[in-house]
Amino acid sequence: MVLASINQCFSLCDSIITGKLINKFSAPHIEDSNSRYWFIGATFSEFTKNILFFLGLSIGAAFMSRIAKNFQDYFTNIIIQRTSAHMYTDGIKKALSLPYKDFEDQRSGETLGKLQKVKSDTEKFVTLFITLVFQSLIGIIFVFIYAINIHWLLGPMYLATVPIIASISSFLGKKIKIISKQILGETTSLSGATTESLRNIELVKSLGLIDQEEKRLNNTTLKILSLELKKVRLIRSLSFIQGTTVHLVRTALIFTLYCFVFNGVIKVGDLITLMFFSFFIFNPLQELGNVITVYNETKVSMDNFGNLMNSESEPIPLNPSFLGEIKQVSFQNLSFGHLTNNGFAVKNINININAGETIAFVGPSGSGKTTLVKLILGLYKPNVGKVLYNNIESTNINLIELRMQLGLVSQDSQLFSGSIKDNLLFVKPSATDDEIIDVLKKAACDNLLNRTSEGIYTTIGEGGIKLSGGEKQRLSIARSLLRKPKLLIFDEATSALDSLTEEEISETIRSLSVNKTQITILIAHRLSTIMHADKIFVLEKGEIIEQGLHQNLLDEKGLYYAMWRQQIGERKK
Repeated sequence: MVLASINQCFSLCDSIITGKLINKFSAPHIEDSNSRYWFIGATFSEFTKNILFFLGLSIGAAFMSRIAKNFQDYFTNIIIQRTSAHMYTDGIKKALSLPYKDFEDQRSGETLGKLQKVKSDTEKFVTLFITLVFQSLIGIIFVFIYAINIHWLLGPMYLATVPIIASISSFLGKKIKIISKQILGETTSLSGATTESLRNIELVKSLGLIDQEEKRLNNTTLKILSLELKKVRLIRSLSFIQGTTVHLVRTALIFTLYCFVFNGVIKVGDLITLMFFSFFIFNPLQELGNVITVYNETKVSMDNFGNLMNSESEPIPLNPSFLGEIKQVSFQNLSFGHLTNNGFAVKNINININAGETIAFVGPSGSGKTTLVKLILGLYKPNVGKVLYNNIESTNINLIELRMQLGLVSQDSQLFSGSIKDNLLFVKPSATDDEIIDVLKKAACDNLLNRTSEGIYTTIGEGGIKLSGGEKQRLSIARSLLRKPKLLIFDEATSALDSLTEEEISETIRSLSVNKTQITILIAHRLSTIMHADKIFVLEKGEIIEQGLHQNLLDEKGLYYAMWRQQIGERKK
């Protein structure tokens, strides 16, 4: 802003220099015999010296203005880039710190779209504010001070023009803001929908839904286009009214200046200077419509950004208890239900799990198995009761400390684009190649490693698109083992696999369970994968109705027995 002030003041000084020069040599002229005009009371030598002097002042002012302008642009760009980068990183940090439930109700692409929009809008607004709004404000102050030194009435005349133009711009600007908010909402929705379509490209292509998806996305695009055209019409109306108003006001001002010259109030040079000033003042005011448009768009983007930054983060205790190595997990009278549903997803759960134990949760779909896993991971908070780790309530520990000791293999393998090594380093960036190869062998990934000459550097594509279902799950198991977790969770890790692949992975899981230094929790739909568990809990409608060893549960001939008989019958068929 200091540099912008220097730039503007020296630019305006050039007009003052021109006016002073004209005032000095605007005395009456005489015509000689050769029809040449000469100044009265000034020799050619004096004229030349004055011309050179004022020319030097003009060049010096322009030079200082140019230097200030270059540094102004340089520092403005630095500020813009740093500010937008900080906003983007802070937004990402905040988004990642939000409670898990917030992500269940929105598209990931929408958050990304909001952050990209606020980044670009902020860059545009800061640039316009410095180069147009602030410099115009400095110019008005400079002109006002200079004008009242010539005549007290000139300063108020210039100031009176500003609110006239500003009020007209503000009126149309409010309408533009409403449309900008609608455009941002539709654009964010389009970003989320497009991200979803591209992420699920295999399904879209496989089912021949390209035309359908194209129409769905185009409908949103056309809606955005309609709003953009409406905004353009308002902006053009604003520009027309502004331009006409500016021209009328400037014409009235210059006419007044002519009257001042005619009445001997000001000199001709002052008239020229003040006319130049009018261009400095009024030309930027004609761009006020563009400034208001950008401001309104930025305001909407900043409101969305503010809503994100003011959202409640996942709670972290101020003075968390030291957890240490996980040796026990307990549920005490635990009940949980989603806010959007009636009743509880799980209720009255009481379980104690100790280090070295392997337990399993089984039951029909929707019985609450995966909900229990999310409660263990701290993704959900109990509505009633407690989740305890080493007899410390979950609300009193730092969940990051807890989660660093967890290994998770879910039904959806959740792999990333890149190589096999990249996916394993995701959970432990410091891992060596030997450690990576060791866990891959433990997870029975030998065929995956031997399939290409690139080994752990083999590219697997986004989401592991180049891998089979069994290979994805083995890679997920290897990734979990790399952390040497104290709590290892398999959430229906084999439910989507064929029988042979299921048996291979189940054998891998059983071999891991032999290690009695960790807690292993199995969530299964297929009972053959959890037969070896130390204790099996059978869930129905969110409640534990049976528990015990595999054979004991079969002997009880309850729900577990019925599920077992059904699955055995299906296999025989």
